[in-house]
Amino acid sequence: MENDAATLYCPNELCQSPNPLSHKFCLRCSTPLPKRYLWAQGEALSVATAGEILADRYLVIDKSIVLDIRPGLVPQTPELDNLSAIRPYLRLIPYRLHVPQVYGAIPPIDGRYEQEILLLEKPPLLTDCTTQQVQLCPDLIAAWRDASSMRQIHWLWQLANLWQPLLSEGVAASLLAPDLIRVEGPLVRLLELRSDSATAHSLPQLGEFWAQLSKGAKPAISEFIDKISNSLIEEEINSAEQLITVLDRGLAQLGRSQTAAIKILTKTDTGPSRQRNEDACYPPSGTLVSKPPQPSALAIVCDGIGGHEGGNVASNLAIETIQQQVQQLTKVPADHIDPSLLLTDLESAVAVVNDKISQRNDSENRQGRQRMGTTLVMALPIAHEMYITHVGDSRAYWITRHGCYQVTLDDDVASREVRLGYAIYREAIEQSGSGSLVQALGMSPSTSLHPTSQRFILDEDAVFLLTSDGLSDFDRVEDYWETEVLPILKAETDVVSVADKLVEIANTKNGHDNVTIALVHCQIKYTEPESSLSAVIPESSPTQVPDPFPEATQQTLLNNSSTKTKVIPENKSRGSTRHLPLQFLVPLLIVAAAGGIGYLVMRLRSPIDAVPITASPTPTVEPTPEKPPVRRTLDNLSQGWVIQTNSEITLSNQQKFNSGTFLQVIEKKPNPKPANKDFLVDLQVCPSPDASTPAQDGSQTLQKPQKVEFSHSQLKRFGVTVLQADQKSPCDPASPEPINQTPLPTPKAEGNPT
Repeated sequence: MENDAATLYCPNELCQSPNPLSHKFCLRCSTPLPKRYLWAQGEALSVATAGEILADRYLVIDKSIVLDIRPGLVPQTPELDNLSAIRPYLRLIPYRLHVPQVYGAIPPIDGRYEQEILLLEKPPLLTDCTTQQVQLCPDLIAAWRDASSMRQIHWLWQLANLWQPLLSEGVAASLLAPDLIRVEGPLVRLLELRSDSATAHSLPQLGEFWAQLSKGAKPAISEFIDKISNSLIEEEINSAEQLITVLDRGLAQLGRSQTAAIKILTKTDTGPSRQRNEDACYPPSGTLVSKPPQPSALAIVCDGIGGHEGGNVASNLAIETIQQQVQQLTKVPADHIDPSLLLTDLESAVAVVNDKISQRNDSENRQGRQRMGTTLVMALPIAHEMYITHVGDSRAYWITRHGCYQVTLDDDVASREVRLGYAIYREAIEQSGSGSLVQALGMSPSTSLHPTSQRFILDEDAVFLLTSDGLSDFDRVEDYWETEVLPILKAETDVVSVADKLVEIANTKNGHDNVTIALVHCQIKYTEPESSLSAVIPESSPTQVPDPFPEATQQTLLNNSSTKTKVIPENKSRGSTRHLPLQFLVPLLIVAAAGGIGYLVMRLRSPIDAVPITASPTPTVEPTPEKPPVRRTLDNLSQGWVIQTNSEITLSNQQKFNSGTFLQVIEKKPNPKPANKDFLVDLQVCPSPDASTPAQDGSQTLQKPQKVEFSHSQLKRFGVTVLQADQKSPCDPASPEPINQTPLPTPKAEGNPT
């Protein structure tokens, strides 16, 4: 047993030799030996002992921690009975930086375990390579006092961004359990997900938890956190979006006490097996850019698709166009940039690139697999943040002294299957065609493109590695980051030497494709501010608007919804009915009339010599106080509301809407892109007299209503008007066409680029 426990089998299927646990590479074939430590959910391993091997492959390290000593074998898939337990993990894969993913399961063991044990991969662990000691990272409360003010707010910011996605999946309780919230350097990471009870969890509970942290907060932010906690408890902050807005302002204030030095180096190579390099990068390969003295910094990696001189045309066209687009966006001073709007603008810039390549395809009559396209991954450092935008399977990794984290999710078939809750990732990638892309730039119109934009807070030195699949395939980054990239952070080497080494690894260990990388080295210096932060709580709507999509939809799972709370000035009232809508006025009139009639009947039934009826006023029936109606704005759009266009609108697909067109909200839903703060709205064009056609009997028949999808930012740019409850429109229930409340399908990219 002890000898077996000290053995780690080579993952190379042609080797599979046993190796000591202390080795990083196979003694026989030099293949990297991955140390896959796993977390056993719940208390399933409470009766296991350290050194024991379960299912002939899982070495028990400690309570709830095991090591897979046969990492070359596909793990056993959890049984169907466990699907309800694992579905939140799968559908939250866009948040795998914080939420663990399902690795596999240990089957039931006769006489010991009646149920299978669910295993989660990449738990937050501290490992000592010398002594082989493994322990959990500290929990949030234990690590709190030793963190800087910037990091303390950064941790809370991550929790705030996780609140809505986890709440939608029924696992928000995970963010209220101190034992589950671990911190790994700058990152908040959850040990496992905990299901909510029958009573839904709320933000006041989060406020009560955070109130415990204010005493140990750094002096500059103690009052700030205390104010936020109280505002959550008192429901002055009543949405995750509002909470994120407040924390963003705090981070921006602290960011003034921080300086960042950025170095960027790119390198591209044709590789040993290709005749032409279809990859492209910015800055040009081999160029070193430093900020300062440069006023801005940007890194881009593109991997062309299409062949026949198409892939390299697409990738170079993408580099040229996106670089120009981003240059315009960054002309604004950093302290004047709204993060949520910048995320939207970056995605819009990607859409421009997509349309340029798509138009080039159309002009050259390219169809199907002949169409040229490209992947894209881009890093834009601004102030204390890093913005990452991506389409396709080119990746971005965030490397710190604590670990290497893949922060983008490939737009391929395998990832899609996991997001939909159909399969765990390690099972999905074994299927045929799992690596085929589901979207890339230039393959279809931008209306069916869903780029991903995210932002990350920088509070310590880090390296962001952008790479095409020439390097990332076969887990080469995971295998070599510690020996090749980490030395940059230890000042033992520089980005030029590391870039050369990574390209060499890609060509010798993979060698099947072109390879392109960009290294973005961020050096951070932070000084605790002397003055205290001020917490300004943004106003919100007077009444909490009910969630129009309480059921967890697929779009909810793919989004980190956090639209900023904005207050729209209320127009002057055009009459008392604006403050007392008809649906409130009619019941009050009925009650008053009934009271008056009842009083007269009582007097008529009384004896003649009774007290005579006098001219005294009828007793007033005191109505139950009603809450004021919600002022309808674009920021609190809800199902059934109506908007009206104030000018002609022409979309990118040439779809037009005349000025004065009425559209009714079918569904409000989050944007299916992680970290995007711009929600989507499905609208139905309301019938108008112009839309009617004569029937055979001479009557007028309304045409089938037209449906369209807009983003929240688009509606703001178009300057539409939101009709209030008392305003009539052709969308009223008299319309013969009922509103379809079934969510519209998300358009998918045409073709199947590889």
